[in-house]
Formats: sequence, structure tokens, C-alpha cells
Amino acid sequence: MEPSATPLLDLKLTALALRGQPVLQDIHLQLHEGETLALVGPSGIGKTTLLRVIAGLSPDFDGHCHLRGTCAVVFQEPRLLPWLDVLHNICVTTGESAEAARRALAEVGLAGREQDFPDQLSLGQQRRLALARAFAVRPDLLLLDEPFVSLDPDLAEEMMQLFVRIRADHGLSTILITHVEDEARRLASRIVTLGGSPARLVSDVQNSGAYFQLSASGVTSSRS
Repeated sequence: MEPSATPLLDLKLTALALRGQPVLQDIHLQLHEGETLALVGPSGIGKTTLLRVIAGLSPDFDGHCHLRGTCAVVFQEPRLLPWLDVLHNICVTTGESAEAARRALAEVGLAGREQDFPDQLSLGQQRRLALARAFAVRPDLLLLDEPFVSLDPDLAEEMMQLFVRIRADHGLSTILITHVEDEARRLASRIVTLGGSPARLVSDVQNSGAYFQLSASGVTSSRS
């Protein structure tokens, strides 16, 4: 089935200020089904603020944000509930059944850890749990805020491979914030750069040479 010509996301932001300080201005961003968009730019430029607007967590801005479907967010900090075990960190926060939660945990390699608590997990495992929680609700759009930051290179590579596999299995559209150019080049079909003050979109380019690509058949492949 051909993707819809109607954008999955249509954002037109005229202006957004925080504590009276202009942060974002004149941003028009569209995302279509199947795209993985990397949002890059200097630290503090407003990338996370823009992601929060798309997620509906920062509604106080001039403009509109139309999303066709639902979204889930994986923040830089996993934001787990320390008083709940791994299984109930998914069930309680998403309303999904225990069976659905177990499937999501197995998908990210945490099968058998259902009764553990977040403080018994490494940072990488906590990030896996946060990813499982997001995928459990079967969103149309996945928003990722620096999901691989503070991980050692081998673990970051492992998490990127995991993300790519699950993205392909679910056929998700994704917006990924990253400071790492290599991550953007490897994972995203499109790279958008924020710059200026207030921040605007200064670049929006297709990235047909991404290392991890989602093919039309839904199978991931690596560039040779």
C-alpha cells in the first residue's frame, strides 16, 4: 500500500518563548509516513523544546501542530518509576496488558527481567525499558531525545542496531534528536538543522546514503 500523501505531521510554529525569551521562530516542518528525521543543532538551541511541542507537552506557542495518529516519547533520561518493577513500568504508564508488556520487553532483550526494579538495571537496560514502553503503545510517530548519549561506543552501537530492527518491525516514523553527526548520517533518511537566535530551520536535506536504511520491503540494510 502506498504511503498517504497527507503528512503524518504538519507543524507551523510562528513563535515560542520561554520565560519571556524567544526560543523558536518561523518553523514549518512536515513529516511523512516511514521517514526517520534527525533533528540536529548546537546544544541549547531548542531541539528538545521543539520535540516537546510536537509531543503536545508544550502547547503554549503561536501556530499549529497537526499529528495524524499518536506519538510516544523516549526522553534522554529514561524517566522510569523506581517504585514499580519493570513489567509494571510499562503496564501502569501505558495501560497495556501484562502480555503486551512482556512482548515489548522481549523485543528489547529484557525478557526475564519483569520483576526487577529500575535501579537493578544498567543505564543501557533502562534505555531499553524506556524504548519498550514507547513501542508498547504502538505509536504512529516515535520521538527520541538523545537516546544514545552517555553510552560507551559498543553499547551505543548495540542500541542503534536495536532501534533500527524495531523501527523496521513496526514501520514507524521517527524524529531523533542527536548531537552526533555520525548518528544522524547512519540512522536518518532526512536531516534537519536548527540554527540562529531565535532558532529556525536552517537546513533540511534528504540523506539517501544513510548506513541503516529502511527499504520499501521493510527490511533494514547496511551500506557497503
